Amino acid sequence: MVVPDGASEKCGMGDDLGSEEDLLYEEYRGSGHRFGHPGGGGGEQLAINELISDGSVVYAEALWDHVTMDDQELGFKAGDVIEVVDATNKEWWWGRIVDSEGWFPASFVRLRVNQDEPMEEYLAHLEGAQAGEENRAGLGLLLGPGLPCKEQMRTNVINEIMSTERDYIKHLKDICEGYIKQCRKRTDMFTEEQLRTIFGNIEDIYRFQRKFLKGLEKKFNKEQPHVSEIGCCFLEHQTDFQIYSEYCNNHPNACMQLSKVMKVNKYVFFFEACRLLQKMIDISLDGFLLTPVQKICKYPLQLAELLKYTNPQHRDYKDVEAALNAMKNVARLINERKRRLENIDKIAQWQSAIEDWETTSSAGALIWSSQES
Repeated sequence: MVVPDGASEKCGMGDDLGSEEDLLYEEYRGSGHRFGHPGGGGGEQLAINELISDGSVVYAEALWDHVTMDDQELGFKAGDVIEVVDATNKEWWWGRIVDSEGWFPASFVRLRVNQDEPMEEYLAHLEGAQAGEENRAGLGLLLGPGLPCKEQMRTNVINEIMSTERDYIKHLKDICEGYIKQCRKRTDMFTEEQLRTIFGNIEDIYRFQRKFLKGLEKKFNKEQPHVSEIGCCFLEHQTDFQIYSEYCNNHPNACMQLSKVMKVNKYVFFFEACRLLQKMIDISLDGFLLTPVQKICKYPLQLAELLKYTNPQHRDYKDVEAALNAMKNVARLINERKRRLENIDKIAQWQSAIEDWETTSSAGALIWSSQES
């Protein structure tokens, strides 16, 4: 099997939200970007490949649709279960659905704990395949030591939230220190206004997300992740998340400005040098800048998953339920502000278009008035 050309630049994006928050996401999903979200631990990937090598069957569940016209790629819909055949490449895996096989973005799926079978049967299945204790310990997000199924699933979701938050902080740091800091040194190439347009308020987002992660870390129980109470963190910062509204509103302008400067070779080489110096993965700058838009869309999905595997008797249940509603409201507010901004732009364009007509009409009225007098 050969990884498709440009696989290092191809990754998944987006979440299947299906409510108010999906309006914001769908607009950017249609932009043609196919960039990966930060995340995915190397230890987990190694454990998956060890299981596959030992003859175990590893399944992943699609988080959203993967539509492709490429014969080498595997198309699927959100919710489909995919057998992972090869996961040696971090970004693109080889998988199978019934009689179809092909490459698919690893970021489009999450590894599945078999919810159709009791956890004991799932563990027995792995033991039967002789995965071994070391392999099972390496799975991290997949398995836990003898927990009931629902608690184990909650552990998985909590671990995923913590992992993606830490990776996201590194991602924001790379943009701020790897790109913006270097750009400010080149006053011959960039004005502050240009940088504000290209990067928006991502530095403000970085400062906020660091504070948010500190709150999560305090509530995270490393020994027993399933007992962690993180819902209150989202509630405490629900108004702070509105900072993403400015970023999302500015994002189309950022894309246009970046597209403009990237027509000049020296900017192409400069941004590539920034990426290499910061040792960032091989994704173009516009792909990195799309991540905050993806992130704010992903929170409701993660919280919905967390609520699903939180018992009503759990101390965190009410807070998670309230946090889910709060983050949906944040997405709704961002959408409403974006619509208002777009409507203002449309009115301005309309006024500009009829400006000459108004001038002509006024002149005509004066002529008519003078003729009557």
